Amino acid sequence: MDRVRSGERPWVKLDVLHRESLLSLLDRFAIKGLDDATIDHVNRAWHRLDPWPDAVPGLNRLKSRYILATMSNGNVSLMVNMAKRAGLPWDCILGAEPAQGFKPQPHVYQKGADMLDLKPSECMLVAAHNGDLVAASKVGYRTGFVARPTEYGPHQTKDFKAEHDFDVVATDFLDLARQLGC
Repeated sequence: MDRVRSGERPWVKLDVLHRESLLSLLDRFAIKGLDDATIDHVNRAWHRLDPWPDAVPGLNRLKSRYILATMSNGNVSLMVNMAKRAGLPWDCILGAEPAQGFKPQPHVYQKGADMLDLKPSECMLVAAHNGDLVAASKVGYRTGFVARPTEYGPHQTKDFKAEHDFDVVATDFLDLARQLGC
């Protein structure tokens, strides 16, 4: 993603970057004998992620009052497949592919607001990533931090807690919905 963000490489969707990384790892560890169908299946594991237990009920409560859009670096097909499998109730998919860039590039957040005919100040980015929220706030978004202490696996070293003065800090999406009046 950094090579795309810097302009060193033209835009390409995340599935392509994931596949390139996977092929590099297979080569590095001398893993042989996988056919293209198996490599594609492994590469698309992101399309089959399970949601956090609070995500669907919390998002459903938020949807009763707010437009819900994912602002993801994942490409549209990845996010559609994930939402369909997990029952995520998004109204639309924003982010990398529609904006032809990757967060935390400012134009990605701006494009999301523009696509909904909203000012950035009428939008809230909710994330478990301090850097993502700081970048969105610089464009004018409101911010909501939801802690995910195992987001990066068992050896996580960052994003355990809100490290900035975000608009809302919640323990999970149910707490976020409660704080936002849903």
